[in-house]
Amino acid sequence: MAKQHYATSSLVIGYALCSSLLAIINKYAVTKFNYPGLLTTLQYFTSAAGVWGLGKLGFLCHDSFNLETAKKFAPAAVVFYLAIFTNTNLLVHANVDTFIVFRSLTPLLVAIADTFFRKQPCPSKLTFFSLVIILGGAVGYVITDSAFSLTAYSWALAYLVTITTEMVYIKHIVSSLSLNTWGYVLYNNLLSLMISPIFWILTGEHKSVFSAVESRGESWFQLDAFVAVALSCVFGLLISFFGFAARKAISATAFTVTGVVNKFLTVAINVTIWDKHASAFGLVSLLFTLAGGVLYQQSVTVKGNIAAPQHALASEQPKDDSDTAEYDEERQKLVSSGERPSA
Repeated sequence: MAKQHYATSSLVIGYALCSSLLAIINKYAVTKFNYPGLLTTLQYFTSAAGVWGLGKLGFLCHDSFNLETAKKFAPAAVVFYLAIFTNTNLLVHANVDTFIVFRSLTPLLVAIADTFFRKQPCPSKLTFFSLVIILGGAVGYVITDSAFSLTAYSWALAYLVTITTEMVYIKHIVSSLSLNTWGYVLYNNLLSLMISPIFWILTGEHKSVFSAVESRGESWFQLDAFVAVALSCVFGLLISFFGFAARKAISATAFTVTGVVNKFLTVAINVTIWDKHASAFGLVSLLFTLAGGVLYQQSVTVKGNIAAPQHALASEQPKDDSDTAEYDEERQKLVSSGERPSA
């Protein structure tokens, strides 16, 4: 019993550290290595190779890769890639706080999309109130953002649209394929890896990379950039392991609470270690937005408990609306998120 307790505690602590540090590490990575397309390509490669290698060694089990499943999964991978692509560029042009604010707005857009496009019931009064709090905090942050730029907020809006699309539309494609957790990670990262050279060329980033290598000659290698990229890639794989392992080891409620705490830890760490953060009023607005997120999770958890399904769900699928929100966010963290150049 004691060993199991320590093992569970280790998984939760590992998940909390990876989740809270991931957005900051990615911001550091794009600061030191200003090639977001290449950075995400390296992340996809690390995650896909990591899952494949660990599967070969017997540490995990994943679905085998086949062309037929890949064709069905391709639309999900494209939208996922676009979410990560816009996420990365958002982190290039804005601070971590801006990313968290826009990431926290997703429940609002998902609720609207569910109601109008998926014909889901209108949100309860408590859910609606929590969404208003989220929106109010976001508006307060934007109007006081001294670092406001059209470029940064254009990427933020693009990210918001793509991640909402992923949550509302794409998840039914994924669930219909019946892949296990690590099968999803493998397909998502491997297909995204295949897509990434297209965007690398379309954005012209490959020219910048080649020019930088040629201009620096033998001194093209920079240790600080290498460390930043390596940390970003490793943490992207670790969040996959710790996130899914912690989900199985603890209850959905405990996992949700841990996810909320992680966001506050991210803000606290970001403010402590450097000056790339919002003003005092902006931070208050950010905390207001996060508080709305906490209330939202509470409201949908209550709703999920009242309207619990009669049949047990598959062990790897979310158990209620709150868990679904965290599940979707965790999937974004696999190569992002947040929260890696995100959940």
